[in-house]
Amino acid sequence: MKKYDTFYSSIFSRNFPMPLSHEIVNAAKKIQSFIRKTPFIHSKAFSELTGVEVWFKLENEQVTGSFKARGATNKLLSLNDEEKARGVVSASTGNHGAAVAYAAGKLGIDCTIYVPDDASPTKLENMKQFGAKIEIHGHDCVLAEAKAREVSERSGKTYVSPYNDLFVMAGQGTIGVEIESQCDSLDAIIISVGGGGLIGGTASYLKSVWPEIRVIGCSPENSAVMLHSIKAGKVLDLESKPTLSDGTAGGVEENTITFPVCCDVIDESVLVTEEEIKKAMSLYIEKEDQLLEGAAGAAVAALLKKKEDLKDQRVGVVICGGNISLDTIRSILN
Repeated sequence: MKKYDTFYSSIFSRNFPMPLSHEIVNAAKKIQSFIRKTPFIHSKAFSELTGVEVWFKLENEQVTGSFKARGATNKLLSLNDEEKARGVVSASTGNHGAAVAYAAGKLGIDCTIYVPDDASPTKLENMKQFGAKIEIHGHDCVLAEAKAREVSERSGKTYVSPYNDLFVMAGQGTIGVEIESQCDSLDAIIISVGGGGLIGGTASYLKSVWPEIRVIGCSPENSAVMLHSIKAGKVLDLESKPTLSDGTAGGVEENTITFPVCCDVIDESVLVTEEEIKKAMSLYIEKEDQLLEGAAGAAVAALLKKKEDLKDQRVGVVICGGNISLDTIRSILN
């Protein structure tokens, strides 16, 4: 790994001596009976529109409506019997919580999710649907997460991080294993960036099999902590503004294992505006007859923004989730 400083490098290599790509292959074998191998489809409409050979990886068709089921399942499968018996706890505004609840239900593990009081009702309902016990705490994700960690330390329940965990990142990386089996090669792939687990895992695997692939990370201008941190060479504490891409919004833990990986695998960063995300989502819904959430819309927006630079190339775009409220759909289409 080449770009990040020696401090972060030592943290990663000391804790995880096995190459991440090996962990991802192991994860793919473990979780295959719990998740869907989602389609990787060529989009005639977007290819004609952009002049790029566009392929969409449809994680909006994953079991919980999001890629998050991969990482949560791999994490819970890593627990021993004693840890499973104690239960798990996490914090989430939606997709991660639903994923943890789904995996816990499949494995018979008690699961509690802490959520802020402004969490999306649609995503709360999705969590409940998969059997999560919901505890509302605080007015933002930071407070909910702090409470979940406190409960974890006090009770002995395992805290399941949405990204700062090797097993979670390896689970998300199984998207790369599937993509390799679904096409001959890609020139580039576009992936939305929040905490870095999705792009860190997926890009690490793809670069291990296709070393020349260009990895483009994208985030909304309103909340791009990881991308700004990469440029600064350290994790920054930045304010996040409201964004349609709520699945990628928020801060990044100071010593997260995803930071050195993202520094290494992300070749280019793209920031998109709220208007660009909204237009991209509307266009995708119209052309592909599918719903997508804001974080996936950010990736489509990045494709549209970079179309001249990517002309005639084979480009994958990860549609990372499809959990979106009716009110948001109406606001986009109007």
